[in-house]
Amino acid sequence: MTADEKFMQLAVEQAKKAYQIGEVPIGAVVIKDGEVAGAGYNRRETGKNALYHAELMAIDEACRKLGGWRLWQCELYVTLEPCPMCAGAIINSRLRRIVYGCDDYKAGSVKSVINLFELPYNHKPEYIGGVLADECSAMLSDFFRELRERKKIDK
Repeated sequence: MTADEKFMQLAVEQAKKAYQIGEVPIGAVVIKDGEVAGAGYNRRETGKNALYHAELMAIDEACRKLGGWRLWQCELYVTLEPCPMCAGAIINSRLRRIVYGCDDYKAGSVKSVINLFELPYNHKPEYIGGVLADECSAMLSDFFRELRERKKIDK
């Protein structure tokens, strides 16, 4: 198992926490020097807040733990390609490197819809996608299939 796979597995564990509470299963961890500096999972529905994305939760915790908003020595691992809001937070927090699981063809802003990291912003993180993509994608597919099945039963 590579280091990227090891840390992505930690993000998958965060995504499972979201799944267990009925949230879209997306998880993220911020890593500094091989240690978790921040972790988060999607809580938009339970928190009733559009900002409660996994990446933002992990970035927030890392900033508080490390005592600053510049995370230039850190890497972010997230199970789904970041959306425009999260890509903006990644740029603004100066994360050094982003590793994501599966592509997001509806809102992905690293590769799928647009690549915000290639625009002329003041920071350009390194990035790689597709790490544990099958596992990340399967969890999302299972979640939405179960959601559709519950909706059929409720009708």
